[in-house]
Amino acid sequence: MALKLNPVRHLQSLKRTAFSHGKKFASEDAPVAEPLGLKQIGAVYTVVPPGKSACPFHVHHMEDEMFVILSGVGSYRFGDEVYAVKAGDVLGGPAGGTEFAHQLVNVGAEPLCYLAVSSISDTEVCEFPDSGKFSVRSRRSSALRFSFVGRREDEVDYFDGEER
Repeated sequence: MALKLNPVRHLQSLKRTAFSHGKKFASEDAPVAEPLGLKQIGAVYTVVPPGKSACPFHVHHMEDEMFVILSGVGSYRFGDEVYAVKAGDVLGGPAGGTEFAHQLVNVGAEPLCYLAVSSISDTEVCEFPDSGKFSVRSRRSSALRFSFVGRREDEVDYFDGEER
């Protein structure tokens, strides 16, 4: 007998997982797409405390992102610009170069709550312009997962370490 899928969920009822790193980053995140049975888009309900961000300034090379602000106020850094955002605003984070790098920060006194929706690719490259890092990951299957975070100055020649 097939498992019956519940296609309706209430955001407040989803189990959130707390995350924090240093003084700048903290959030509580709940997967939304997976419990709904969605496989081609990602969605996460995110709650960010005042003065914090869920993630560093970054840009995806393969995946588009969209943020729907549900409550609170924030500052959306996008490329060289900064935008004030509030409940009801929809923000785009297109895939591409550093001109599309983005970061959402809670600048209010209350939690900033939003729905983050993204396309899903089997392979992704993400750049972090402020720190000069990049990440590469593959999620084709649990057996083929690969993830690496590094800096360009760590680059080696294509044949480095190979037999000559």
